Amino acid sequence: MIGHVRPDGDCIGSQVALARALRAHGLDVVCYNHHRVPPNCAAFVGDTPFRCDEDGVEADRVAVSVDCADRKRLGPVLQESFPEVYLNVDHHISNRCYGKKNLIIGEASATGEILAGLFLDNGIAMDAVTAQALYVGIATDTGQFRFSSTTRRTFDICHRLMEFGADPAGAAMELYEKESPAKLALLQRFLASFTFLCDGKVCLGRIDDEAWSATGASKEDTEGLVDYARAIDGVEIGILLEEHDGALKGSFRAKDPVHRVDQLAAQFNGGGHACAAGFNPGEPMESFYPRLETALQDHFLRLGKTVS
Repeated sequence: MIGHVRPDGDCIGSQVALARALRAHGLDVVCYNHHRVPPNCAAFVGDTPFRCDEDGVEADRVAVSVDCADRKRLGPVLQESFPEVYLNVDHHISNRCYGKKNLIIGEASATGEILAGLFLDNGIAMDAVTAQALYVGIATDTGQFRFSSTTRRTFDICHRLMEFGADPAGAAMELYEKESPAKLALLQRFLASFTFLCDGKVCLGRIDDEAWSATGASKEDTEGLVDYARAIDGVEIGILLEEHDGALKGSFRAKDPVHRVDQLAAQFNGGGHACAAGFNPGEPMESFYPRLETALQDHFLRLGKTVS
């Protein structure tokens, strides 16, 4: 059961749930990721076996991917180890359908919602760990049910998951009430870096190379930071740019799906959802920033909005 690099709540939750369902039917299932389970998701894994690249990969296994729109997002080791993905389960509208079989539902709020619906509709047994993992996947990818992808079906499914042992308060405590001092220091730097573009319709924040050593933060500590840029009144798109040894990684967050930030991200080797996407430009800030500004101005012009 393989997921994307820098796994989040929906990735880990979906891996846990599908792995446990298959293991309950006698299959030998192991979860693999390029990176280890992030600290805020560790409490939701239970006894589900997880490994990362450095632990070694058993390449003779059948690969199933969850919450991963592109094979490149599996990481180089897992791409090489599993040249064929038997089943690809995902909710990203930009998914490239790289599996032998593909279960892609772009209107679903989370991969966890797809799997929860599949389990509930087919009477597949769930223990409390599985129900909680699915709930975490849905809760994190809907921004605690704030995003436009949240539907009545989303709430219906979460209600049913609670009947199987999902605990919203317990999930929220692990996810949002245990922030490290290092992450808060990183947040301070991110907020202080805000720049407004396109007549205030875009807020861009940066985390430079020096910030990692200065704060002691890890890459996982950037989770959720970009939402602060989007949350400002008048801002339509929030952007986070992270520098790592001169290389860039970025995130887009939009308030309205009309912005299709997955298509914006596609211009910079990325993809994702209409309101949430990531990208990896593969170039330093100096050359990328002017291209980003031009792309944003062109984007608003296509929407009929003149910006400077």
